[in-house]
Amino acid sequence: MITARLPSLRQLGYLLALHEHGHFGRAARACFVTQSALSVGIVELERLLGATLVERTRRSVRFTAVGEAVAARARGVVRAAEDLSAAAQEAQAPLTGALRLAVIPTVAPFLLPRALAAAAAQWPRLKLQVREMLTGAACEALGRGALDCVLLALPAECGEVDTIEIATDRLLLAVGPADDATAVALPLAEEDAHRLLLLEDGHCLKDHALAACDLQARDMEAPVVAATLQTLVQLVDAGLGFTLLPAMAVEAGMLTGTRVAARAVDGLAAERRIALAWRRGHARAGDFRLLAETIRAAVA
Repeated sequence: MITARLPSLRQLGYLLALHEHGHFGRAARACFVTQSALSVGIVELERLLGATLVERTRRSVRFTAVGEAVAARARGVVRAAEDLSAAAQEAQAPLTGALRLAVIPTVAPFLLPRALAAAAAQWPRLKLQVREMLTGAACEALGRGALDCVLLALPAECGEVDTIEIATDRLLLAVGPADDATAVALPLAEEDAHRLLLLEDGHCLKDHALAACDLQARDMEAPVVAATLQTLVQLVDAGLGFTLLPAMAVEAGMLTGTRVAARAVDGLAAERRIALAWRRGHARAGDFRLLAETIRAAVA
């Protein structure tokens, strides 16, 4: 029988939020509590453990060595508690309760509306909490238990995950009015490589485009990089180069009103595989498979 007073999951959650955000105000907003409530919770946790976890100044928050160790262990405790709750939910009924989903920016505008509508119609008791995130950040959050699953594009490095593929998305060569779409071939000739326009680091589409062009990131010295697909299209329309776009973006009308032309290119690397990923061993794996099937049917 446990007689010692133990930290609560709420207190550990406050600590992890502060560790992630590095600011009491932002951490409190993430936990949907007041800043004073979060501060009191962490003070109580320090008193309970008999150790200073956080050094506070007017301008900064710094975790002590003990605080870092406690935060690392707290992450596993909170993750285990979430898995316990998820297992209980799944035993009662599939796809009920809250589920935290991240979607990468080069997929979200084109699949998310249909996916959310289908999930709401088929699983009315499911409460999806959706965030748009870059692949690296989403996979990192998935690994530490801050997300339940991620809708991303493969191939991608995402740690120890299980995946279900939902759709195959071809990469189309997009050229401006000054270029002949048939004159550019993959893999790229050396004189064409410097005109390839790419998204900034963090977008897996950048890696997919480089692979399709048989190029390495270290070999590229792009003078212009973009943060969004819309910016890429405008750069191509202005005659500053060419790029590779997801077919789903072109089919959604992204090139409407521009002088950009797109065509299919050959090669197995000239495609990406849209998939739902979740942490390997997650208690709600059955739920994720059902969600993936729902999304697949919605976007087929």
